Amino acid sequence: MFQPRFILVLILGASLASNVFAADTKKQKKDKEETTQALALPKDPPAVAIGDSTRLVFNVSPLSGKGLLSQQTRDALKAILKENGGVPVIHIRAFVAGSGDVRRIPQIVSEVFTDKKMALPSVSVIPAGGLPLENAQVLIEAISEAKKPVNPAGIGFIAAQDSLEKLATAVGSATAIQVSCLVTDIAASTLMPATISSRFPSAVVSLVQTERNPGRAVTQCEAIVRGGKTGRLAFTGTRGAFGSEESDIRLAFARLYKDLTDAGAPPAGIVATNIYPISAALSIVVRGLIDMPGAISFLPFEGVAAMDASLMLDAVASASN
Repeated sequence: MFQPRFILVLILGASLASNVFAADTKKQKKDKEETTQALALPKDPPAVAIGDSTRLVFNVSPLSGKGLLSQQTRDALKAILKENGGVPVIHIRAFVAGSGDVRRIPQIVSEVFTDKKMALPSVSVIPAGGLPLENAQVLIEAISEAKKPVNPAGIGFIAAQDSLEKLATAVGSATAIQVSCLVTDIAASTLMPATISSRFPSAVVSLVQTERNPGRAVTQCEAIVRGGKTGRLAFTGTRGAFGSEESDIRLAFARLYKDLTDAGAPPAGIVATNIYPISAALSIVVRGLIDMPGAISFLPFEGVAAMDASLMLDAVASASN
């Protein structure tokens, strides 16, 4: 038989173990709650980001058909930061094909740059019809700020032309450093990245299909060249018009102008504007409403990166020093 003293020791030991287990469980639960509470949502990218035009460099992410949109976006950003040497990225324009949620792109950009303790770039997101690689879902154009001047005379913007030949004429003797060609059917287009690069050997090149099921063949090629505008430039993210009435479109421009004004870049200093309508008919409406300086490109696309929006737009403007 157990002695009373031994039984008492067992009872006290069991009670102590139970208390230790309960305290440890409570501590683990508290630590878990504190960890959960510490998780914050990623910050939204800024409406406007500013860089020195004499130090701006341009990169286009390599295409990949591996993984879902999130993985491809992270891989594309990683490739860009490796290629640009890890210098600050000022602006990103992401063309997104496939069925992935385009609204995730700014969040992923924010997560990647926050993890690396880098300032967030402004972000434009454009849903596209396709990319020149099977299963590729995203192509990213990035504008970064180098440590030293690379464009002593600044940069200029060439509005979209309806053929590569017309773009070459518009570029003239200048050196193109980025060329983006947007077509309604990549498979049927005579343009390929190698063809574009042969015409503009100093440029990084993007080729994007605007619609999944094009009704007609359309080509729009735009460029950024060396020489033109020195000083600081403000790059906006995309703003949307929610509705197709004149008042809806004017409101979208007013919001864009406010973003620029708040960043110290008055709308009068706009040097380039991209307008992404969901239909050619809407392009006609917008053309009759706007009176803006600088290069203006109308680039119809598969859709826009906001629910109930009829068009998106972004702009570049001179910023105060």
